[in-house]
Amino acid sequence: MKHELGLLDGTMLVAGSMIGSGIFIVSADITRNVGSAGWLIFVWIITGFMTITAAVSYGELSGMYPKAGGQYVYLKEAYNKLIAFLYGWSFFAVIQTGTIAAVGVAFSKFTAYLIPAVSEDNILYKLQWGGEAGGPVHKFTISAAQLVSIVIIMLLTFINTKGIKSGKLIQNTFTITKLLSLFGLIIFGFVALKGDIWHANWSNAWDMHKLLPDGSFGSLTMAAALGAIAASMVGSIFSSDSWNNVTFIAGEMHNPKRNIGLSLFLGTFIVTIIYVSANVMYTGVLSMHDIAGADKDRVAVAASHVIFGNIGTYVIAVMIMISTFGCNNGLIMAGARVYYTMAKDGLFFKKTGTLNKFAVPEFGLWIQALVASILCLSGRYGDLLDMISFVVVIFYVLTIFGIYKLRVTRPDAERPYKAFGYPVLPAIYIIMGIAFCILLIIYKPDFTWPGLIIVLIGIPIYYITKYFSKNEDQTDLAS
Repeated sequence: MKHELGLLDGTMLVAGSMIGSGIFIVSADITRNVGSAGWLIFVWIITGFMTITAAVSYGELSGMYPKAGGQYVYLKEAYNKLIAFLYGWSFFAVIQTGTIAAVGVAFSKFTAYLIPAVSEDNILYKLQWGGEAGGPVHKFTISAAQLVSIVIIMLLTFINTKGIKSGKLIQNTFTITKLLSLFGLIIFGFVALKGDIWHANWSNAWDMHKLLPDGSFGSLTMAAALGAIAASMVGSIFSSDSWNNVTFIAGEMHNPKRNIGLSLFLGTFIVTIIYVSANVMYTGVLSMHDIAGADKDRVAVAASHVIFGNIGTYVIAVMIMISTFGCNNGLIMAGARVYYTMAKDGLFFKKTGTLNKFAVPEFGLWIQALVASILCLSGRYGDLLDMISFVVVIFYVLTIFGIYKLRVTRPDAERPYKAFGYPVLPAIYIIMGIAFCILLIIYKPDFTWPGLIIVLIGIPIYYITKYFSKNEDQTDLAS
């Protein structure tokens, strides 16, 4: 692999991969759960704290193992190949591919504001079956939005097969553009701040409520409040995820022992400032009812309409198109490096472990695109991502605990950068991550067990893969 990425490129990959469509949408669901300005901002602050803490903790691991594969490598070195494979399997089956699908469809949905023909309501193909003897009717449809999302995924995949420089140019250009656009939206929002709305939202900012079916907010018990916070953080954690993508391309970074850790901190810090500021701005131009009840959860569209008038809808549509296009480029570019490293360990398709003439894992890029496209057509990527949020945090917790484990098992290993705040801050993240997972198990089991099942399916696949890999190696030796 060619070392063609610097600190700016790494930082733009972190920020660009994190910012997709979530910040424009998920605050509506958070508000429906917690019902007040203070708790809305608290959810984003606590998520930002967890994200930055995890990112600076990963800096130690990235300095120890500055190679392609990132988190997969860290789990393998701290634990074993099985744990690492379960992460890689989940990453390929849902985490990365599902995120690529979700971001691709978000791009299409907002493109429809400018080009109505590509709307999700424009059904191009419909298949229906069942319904006999009063049974359930099943439908499979393909919309114009789904096809556009697949075209975008394939286009970005093709560009990234032509070398890291092509992907880097798109990443930096689109990320810088969306960062400036978001800062601009926040500044204009504060200029347009409405004093009466701000006062109403912040006068009882810490009274937690839940949106009821009749449109009113009802009070919560302490137990229900904890469940509401955990449910709210599913959206904010998804919006803040993918910061670890820069670790996957360590094999192509200049001075990765230094630049990976710095990129992780700078990227997550910039995004956290934007996310918290954007939500404070929302509470200055929209009532809590307007945030919770935004049409199709498009809070940013509602806010932009207040700030810019009727043209605001198109302003946000263009911003989200830029944001999601750049986000998907980063996800696509980084993801294939995990499969490449897994293949080198004999735990993935052998062809994935080869580089093309442009020194990139082309086969890994294309099979990633194929799975993401299937998830686009299934229409189930949203459900899968809800289910996997629980699993993502478990793997983050395991990886950060690996820092403690490696300090004991490999005390003499080179550590050019040590985890900031060790041992306190990493421990706080582990406690918070475990608490989040426990609360989800108790209050939102639909978000947990399906994700665990996806992970556990990887266990038999691991042993099957090892069996065939062993036989293949023996055949190669014999020949």
